[in-house]
Amino acid sequence: MTKYFKILALFLSLAVCAQNVTEMKTPKEASKKIIEFLEKKKFVQQANPNFYPGIADEKMRPILVKKINLIATDFLNVAESKNPTDIKYQKKIEVGLSRFTEVYMELDTEDREKICNYIEELMDIVHLESSNGQLNKFMYGFDPKSKMID
Repeated sequence: MTKYFKILALFLSLAVCAQNVTEMKTPKEASKKIIEFLEKKKFVQQANPNFYPGIADEKMRPILVKKINLIATDFLNVAESKNPTDIKYQKKIEVGLSRFTEVYMELDTEDREKICNYIEELMDIVHLESSNGQLNKFMYGFDPKSKMID
């Protein structure tokens, strides 16, 4: 009987841990929209509501476009997988943002904001609700939600 109790306890523990992963219903049009995202010109001047003056250093455009498009391709792979989850998308955001490490100091504020805007656009396409603080960490160096004082 103790053996069965241990197995049941283990199963319940695993079930509780697995609750942090949210399986997602990726919208049917997500793949098409991600492909459209890949094809559009990026880091160009944009008027309101999301004003963007255009890339600060034109030689950075191909580098940044390549890095953003890699994130989009990663999202496409997750979207087309059998079991897309919020954790899988968030991991792709983490990997994608890490690709900017080598050029981070060369980016001005508007360009960093635009990178975050592009990732938010991808998140909207797949209906991902949160980057789990990663965009704030990229933009500001910390997640304000995790630094809240009681």
